[in-house]
Amino acid sequence: MTAQNLPSEPEFEQAYKELASTLENSTLFQKKPEFRKALQVVSVPERVVQFRVVWEDDQGNVQINRGFRVQFNSALGPYKGGLRFHPSVNLSILKFLGFEQIFKNALTGLNMGGGKGGSDFDPKGKSDNEIRRFCVSFMTELCKHIGQDTDVPAGDIGVTGREVGFMFGQYKKIRNEWVGVLTGKGQSWGGSLIRPEATGYGVVYYVDHMIKYASGGKESFAGKRVAISGSGNVAQYAALKVIELGGSVISLSDSQGALVLSGEEGSFTPEEINQIAAIKVERKQISELASTSAFSSKFKYIAGARPWTNITGRVDVALPSATQNEVSGDEAKALIAAGCKFIAEGSNMGSTQEAIDVFEAHREGNQGASAIWYAPGKAANAGGVAVSGLEMAQNSSRVTWTSEEVDTRLKHIMEDCFNNGLATAKEYVPAAEGSLPSLVAGSNIAGFTKVAEAMKDHGDWW
Repeated sequence: MTAQNLPSEPEFEQAYKELASTLENSTLFQKKPEFRKALQVVSVPERVVQFRVVWEDDQGNVQINRGFRVQFNSALGPYKGGLRFHPSVNLSILKFLGFEQIFKNALTGLNMGGGKGGSDFDPKGKSDNEIRRFCVSFMTELCKHIGQDTDVPAGDIGVTGREVGFMFGQYKKIRNEWVGVLTGKGQSWGGSLIRPEATGYGVVYYVDHMIKYASGGKESFAGKRVAISGSGNVAQYAALKVIELGGSVISLSDSQGALVLSGEEGSFTPEEINQIAAIKVERKQISELASTSAFSSKFKYIAGARPWTNITGRVDVALPSATQNEVSGDEAKALIAAGCKFIAEGSNMGSTQEAIDVFEAHREGNQGASAIWYAPGKAANAGGVAVSGLEMAQNSSRVTWTSEEVDTRLKHIMEDCFNNGLATAKEYVPAAEGSLPSLVAGSNIAGFTKVAEAMKDHGDWW
């Protein structure tokens, strides 16, 4: 695959190159040269569905949006991946997200394929009735292509429990069946406990294993200063879990700017995070809170900025949890200069390739207390889709597990994701003496080989 084949798909090309380069730079193709063919096959979606979505706004005007579903790979199970409603949505972004989803789902150990979908519809500024009318129109077409054993979408950016509810209701009306065809459902009608928290909790559980491994079990989140971007579900619940484990949260952000602790001491409190969560439900910006006396006395707000270069004092852990490519090469260098030792993506492809190269270069020769270790989103943020998979299992059995049972399963899945990537890196990517194994390479290879072997068994390549 070359850039010539993908003239208008930069995000997908970036995701493909990131995977392909780690496979090339490992010993995988030396040991299993036939897997080069598998890479060619897996990089082409099994199916791409594109359709128009016509709906009526509150003024009675007809509006038109584009809808998509990329059904990328079903080797391990039904297509599984979120629906994103955002003006930036296009085929390149959805192909990148679906491609990443294949290997992320493989790392969970659950029987799920990879897919992604959505629309360039923007829920911001829309009334509940406009959102409902859009969701009804969107699902009227999408329902022809999904099902509990075919493709099980979930929420993503712009798709909350409200949107999932509207779409589920329309699916049920058209198909005349109640099945677990969407995840992220309301907890009173088939949703799983811990699902809203899962991605944020999961990335923190993953990083906890990174910290303990790198320190030989001597350190934990206790006392760590943690920079987080974003202020949606992932960032909110990651922040709350960090605080629960004894760390300090020193930043949050949204698309309009960053809210950063003013001094070198202190942390966001759970109450402050809940206030931010409340305004996000109302689809407002954190700048509205930043201007209040309670926040302005403790935090500084930087309009139009990300937090990474605006933090006062030391940074121990960075969790990009907003959107793709939110850490640049220069920002990666700034984080390292601030003392950051652990970087894990709560967002999908949160770091540019330049940033990943910076992190990986500083990983070598730094094992122990001075370790700098990067974990890619396909491993670190797998908690959300993992609990979606657990929701599917509960729906199939017509049972509901307790929050403790779901959380215990989530912890085990994140531990397995970490250990699988770690062991695979040791097998296929020899590290320099004194260096930590490459989690990005190990996770890529582990996810890819699992999918490739299943595809070969199915006769998809030979």
